[in-house]
Amino acid sequence: MTSETEGPDGAQGAQATKAAWYSHGRIERNIGLLSVLAFIAVAIGGAVEIAPLFWIDRTIERVEGVRPYTPLELAGRDIYIREGCYTCHSQMIRPFRDEVERYGHYSLAAESMYDHPFQWGSKRTGPDLARVGNRYSDEWHVQHLVDPRSVVPESVMPTYAFLRDRDVAGPDMAAHLRALTREGVPYTQSDIDKANEDLLAQADPNSNPADLQRRYPRAQVRDFDGNPDRTTEMDALVAYLQMLGTLVDFNRVRAEELSQ
Repeated sequence: MTSETEGPDGAQGAQATKAAWYSHGRIERNIGLLSVLAFIAVAIGGAVEIAPLFWIDRTIERVEGVRPYTPLELAGRDIYIREGCYTCHSQMIRPFRDEVERYGHYSLAAESMYDHPFQWGSKRTGPDLARVGNRYSDEWHVQHLVDPRSVVPESVMPTYAFLRDRDVAGPDMAAHLRALTREGVPYTQSDIDKANEDLLAQADPNSNPADLQRRYPRAQVRDFDGNPDRTTEMDALVAYLQMLGTLVDFNRVRAEELSQ
């Protein structure tokens, strides 16, 4: 009689009863079981993400040409951040055809490896600036900052004429570089010792650029704001803008990508 009641339907019912503990409905109704299973899932996912970091030397692939900022470029970057330029200009070209054709080669992670903080951004009231270096003349940048609508009539950018009247001043650049070394930026002791000297020398057309350019390859040494008698905040900001996107040989990067 028992065997008659344990037909195919009875066997299926027994299997359903055995499997009920891990059924979707029961897990959702049992907060304790749901918490345990969620913890296990998060722990496995976290281990998969974190564990490799203990066995690899670095998370960012190094790219030839990328170097720390010169003191003048670093001062210009600080002004860029201080004036909130990042709120309207991103520095991250995504690998999409429309962006690459407009701005240039997509951004590489290594290009911002010495940025603290990075300037990727997500807002483009103005164009992306990741490849703006040497695209325009120094005079164009100065005029654009003094009176944006004189060169771009539809611009909504505020004016920054006051930068021409402010000498580069602020914290000791040697201390600034020393602090960045604690974040992993590879400034040498020579870079730190000469930081304040380098700050002025890069904007002095009469200086000898050999030592500066040996320590900072592709550093542009000249008067940036049109006034060689002073080193102003305009010098610093234009020096920073003219450096963006100029350190990496992207023709070589493209060739390496095609060969892979």
